[in-house]
Amino acid sequence: MAPHPYAALTPALVLDALDAVGVHGDGRLLALNSYENRVYQAWRDDAPPVVVKFYRPQRWSDAAIAEEHAYVLELHAREIPVVPPYAVDGRTLHTHEGFRYAVYDKRGGRAPDLDRADTLERIGGFIGRIHAAGGRFAHRPRLDIATFGEQPRTYLLDEGWVPADLADAYASVSAQALDHVRWAFERAGEVALQRIHGDCHGGNVLWTDDGPHFVDFDDARNGPAVQDLWMLLSGDRAAMEAQLRHVLDGYERFRGFDRRELHLVEALRTLRLLHYAAWIAQRWEDPAFPAAFPWFDGQRYWQDRILELREQVALMDEPPLAVE
Repeated sequence: MAPHPYAALTPALVLDALDAVGVHGDGRLLALNSYENRVYQAWRDDAPPVVVKFYRPQRWSDAAIAEEHAYVLELHAREIPVVPPYAVDGRTLHTHEGFRYAVYDKRGGRAPDLDRADTLERIGGFIGRIHAAGGRFAHRPRLDIATFGEQPRTYLLDEGWVPADLADAYASVSAQALDHVRWAFERAGEVALQRIHGDCHGGNVLWTDDGPHFVDFDDARNGPAVQDLWMLLSGDRAAMEAQLRHVLDGYERFRGFDRRELHLVEALRTLRLLHYAAWIAQRWEDPAFPAAFPWFDGQRYWQDRILELREQVALMDEPPLAVE
């Protein structure tokens, strides 16, 4: 097998790339927790450390990355706590030895305590402000059933990732799950699509004593507003309804929320589950993935996915979450 493109991303290359944009590291690098891209913290002698992100080759076009950067810069200009990329000679996307990369200030923080009502309300308020910016991306995709559900399912089955003795069960339950997803979207009707963060879970909301800041807009796309809300919810139905009320208490101070989108919560969760499994499979040639997910091609993993999808089918049969 040919070496993965990231095999050429050596520490020396990372430091040279930083030098090329006037950021002079002292030689110390720390690989941060990122699989889709390669992200490093780099220390400097004369200034605070920075974070440099090297984009996965061939994933996004330059225009799509430029839209991500422009979106974050727009939010920053609106005084929303995000971390914008450095601009050098008017450019935020840089290239070095075939790699595209961007540089950011390092911002620390901890995972937010999503069991606290005031934390949920405050995060909801900032998401409301993010969504109030509105607009649509021209070069980034939208979150839809085809790209997040149908295509991942077809890939997993056609490429033989599901063990042979489980393939029929996975094919059946995933088809049933997608039928329920389509039904959920039909019940929701024509909900508005707009620019969203796209991956707004607790790991991408860093909490400090001054409140949250939002990171990693790499998955930003056009989608329904509820996509940036449901990943903050967990537990049983009563717990999620209580959490959602707190989130919307903050959110609706800045932007209205279409209650029809609540039909999509479990449908979007189902699409994420299908997409996530295919994402791992499609990245398997990257050595970081077998190392991080050694259980992925085992029997137990796919048994759990089948059970998970059956549970999602049952959840999509229930009424949507109620928040009034």
